[in-house]
Amino acid sequence: MPGLSAELVQQLYRTPPDRFVAARDAAVAEARRSGDPTTARQLARLRRPTVAAWLVNLLAIRRPELVADLVQLADALRVAQRELRGPRLRELSAQRRAVVGALVAEVRKLAAAEPDAPPASRLPLAEVEATLNAAFSDVEVAEQVRAGRLLRAASYAGFGEVPRPQLRLVTGDDEEREEERPARRPGPQRGRAEAAPRTDRAAERAEQAAQRAARAERARQRRALDRELAKAQTDQERAEAELTEATGQERDGAAVLDGLEAELAELERRRAVAEQDLSRAKLARRAAERAVTVARRRAGEVEALAAEEGNADAGGGAAD
Repeated sequence: MPGLSAELVQQLYRTPPDRFVAARDAAVAEARRSGDPTTARQLARLRRPTVAAWLVNLLAIRRPELVADLVQLADALRVAQRELRGPRLRELSAQRRAVVGALVAEVRKLAAAEPDAPPASRLPLAEVEATLNAAFSDVEVAEQVRAGRLLRAASYAGFGEVPRPQLRLVTGDDEEREEERPARRPGPQRGRAEAAPRTDRAAERAEQAAQRAARAERARQRRALDRELAKAQTDQERAEAELTEATGQERDGAAVLDGLEAELAELERRRAVAEQDLSRAKLARRAAERAVTVARRRAGEVEALAAEEGNADAGGGAAD
């Protein structure tokens, strides 16, 4: 028996949310009539998406190449975050803002082409934008967006991937402490009173000097590594601050844009109402003009008849 086809799933997830349940139930009934209970059960498990999720699904289904570009850019951005590449991170962040803005504009166009979509002023574009931004930080969200089967909007307020790798600095202090312990030297043998040979003392001093030099070199390397780690942490904090600031500016800009779009939609509605009122006024004026013309013509005819009657009366009186 045929299974659940990807085309049928896409057709359902292209359907606006307020008609999703009816379309799904109709598909379930059709599968049962066709003798395919497996497909009917799979269809019945499909859940209705929110309006924001539906818009993202519509984008993935109608414009899969644009969503593929978003996922590719998200992969590159996550790599730059892990490697703490500041210039590359700033470049990709600028590209992310441009891509998300273009995708939100594309969502608005796709919704306008759908006959049963909500009006432009009621589209949850902020949730759509938050979901697209979440795809840059969450691989699972990115895959759901790519598949076009998102059920609800997503958001992400952090930075980078979670969990982050834990950094540990190996200092070698244990080795140093082991080396700093004085070596046990065997005591003088019983019955021997003479001192150790001079060559043995010279060798011991040379060994101790070498050990001190090795400890100093390890300490120098440790300080250099500490400085490098501190610089990497500073660069990371700076990049996080820049991303946070840019995200806030983007959010503020999106809010301003949404407000302007709502105002524009209201102005367009008022303009349409005014145009309708103007059209009705023009029709009324033309009807009034025609009525005036007819009334004037009728008044002229009545005046002419009255004049003729008056002349006839005057002529009859003279004859008498």
